[in-house]
Amino acid sequence: MTKPPRKPSQPLLGDAEAPIRSRPRKKRDPAQPNLSLDPMPARVDPCLALLKSRPPKGRQWAFEVKWDGYRIAVHIEPSGVRILTRGGHDWTARFPAIAAEAKRLPISTAILDGEAVVFDEQGRSDFGRLQQSLGGRGGNRMSWEAVFMAFDLLYFDGRDLTETELTARRHLLEGLVPAGGEEAIRLSEEIEADGETLLRIACEHGLEGIVAKDRNSTYRSGRWGEWLKIKCVQSDGFAIVGYQRSSSAFGNIGALLLAARKGADLVYVGSVGTGFKADEAMKLRAMMDKIKATKPAIKYSGGRKNLIWIKPTLVAEIEYRGWTHDGKLRHPSYKGLRDVQDDTAIYEIGG
Repeated sequence: MTKPPRKPSQPLLGDAEAPIRSRPRKKRDPAQPNLSLDPMPARVDPCLALLKSRPPKGRQWAFEVKWDGYRIAVHIEPSGVRILTRGGHDWTARFPAIAAEAKRLPISTAILDGEAVVFDEQGRSDFGRLQQSLGGRGGNRMSWEAVFMAFDLLYFDGRDLTETELTARRHLLEGLVPAGGEEAIRLSEEIEADGETLLRIACEHGLEGIVAKDRNSTYRSGRWGEWLKIKCVQSDGFAIVGYQRSSSAFGNIGALLLAARKGADLVYVGSVGTGFKADEAMKLRAMMDKIKATKPAIKYSGGRKNLIWIKPTLVAEIEYRGWTHDGKLRHPSYKGLRDVQDDTAIYEIGG
């Protein structure tokens, strides 16, 4: 026989027939904070990949395709969407399709890290096409073709995720941007493969290379080694410090003289005389003639003639096959001009 519940030592209410009511709630003290949320940063300096010649080994490394475009961060806030370049410039208006897609994502606050790219017919990211879609360096054209390949999530639903390990950040990102999408914002998918095998396949398909990321790492701004890049063909930004005049070349540009950063100085790293298209060379020549300099921005002891020095404000994207023993680029080829979004677009020797 089931025993009845024991009578409480003190009745909950004096009158058993009276309705049950909670104690009246005091008015909230305006000085008392609500549940604390992490403030959304105005911008986050990006985590940068360290260049390595071979992929790392170990189960802690995740691999992705290396995209050839502009690094951007998409900020989603209740007040709207902002798209910031690596150097903090607001390019929201220049990527209207990406901005519109960001507004459709099912989230009120987020910061997505990734790369804006334009694909060629084979589905490869093509920096030249991205640049053309934006109207070239200094242009103000909107790129409707650009796609945002999202590969990290730095802030989500009022929470700062930069101190959270990559595996958890990726898990949340994949819930926000599903794999296999065809919209203006797509997931840069992790590829389950051995690094050496993936690099070989990437190179065979004409891709720029791969990126390796430590699954256990937090997000640290700068170049610390938690992210690594391994390229099929090396490609970096170099400052144009002058050109050699030639009557037989496109735009009368026989070669561009290039420089990299070494500490606070610019150092001469050789010249490039291939890769120019006629119309691009004419535009480049016109731009350089507006910024002529009376003396070089580098120490130069070469024997070239007909040199025109310019102020080092233009950054050229250069493909090359390595470095010579005396610190010059081996087999360089001109790819195009980069917008000077930030000073770190220029290759740093020893960085």
